[in-house]
Amino acid sequence: MAKVGVVLAGSGVFDGSEIHEAVFTLLALDRAGAEAVIVAPEQEHEVVDHYAGRPTGERRNVLVEAARIARGKIKPLRELRADEVDAVVLPGGFGAAKNLSDFATRGGDATAIPELASLLREVHEAGKPICALCIAPAILAAVFGGEFRPKLTIGTDAATAAGLEKLGAEHVDCAVDGVVVDEARKLVTSPAYMLAQRIGEVETGIARAVAETLRLAGA
Repeated sequence: MAKVGVVLAGSGVFDGSEIHEAVFTLLALDRAGAEAVIVAPEQEHEVVDHYAGRPTGERRNVLVEAARIARGKIKPLRELRADEVDAVVLPGGFGAAKNLSDFATRGGDATAIPELASLLREVHEAGKPICALCIAPAILAAVFGGEFRPKLTIGTDAATAAGLEKLGAEHVDCAVDGVVVDEARKLVTSPAYMLAQRIGEVETGIARAVAETLRLAGA
């Protein structure tokens, strides 16, 4: 059975992991017979009222919030090692750009949080695939753009694509239910809610992305 690390960034599209994307990732892995190893960083983040669409002034722990999606079966990101998994998946949501990186504020000058950057580099060096969804490909651009030119997609948004290009990535426009695979680097990306207007479009794209990731993992 393949083991796949799933890195969450909290719970909720505006301040954490996009819940539909996270759940569809877990569902696709389960349907494929793979085991998800769910992790999240232990750090504080600002809370956004998802009804009103504005910050509340509160701060919450990313790991504790992500545990809601994981139904408690989660561990700190720092405890996950590359040799424990066959691949890694990063669901999207604004938390990927705020809690796992600073792409939300620095755009084309962004960096990933150190513990995630270290894990992704170790996974890549081990020849294992990495999948990123929605805005999360920005993390791959931030981590690998200075080393090589990863082929990635966030869909068709020109401004966001320009940020990835500035970080050193080659952006490829992609349909909502499509997947871009950098075969040489074993990187898989799909737009998800960067483009999706319906929840079914998200599920289709993520199912395809997970399937490609497991193919690259030899699972």
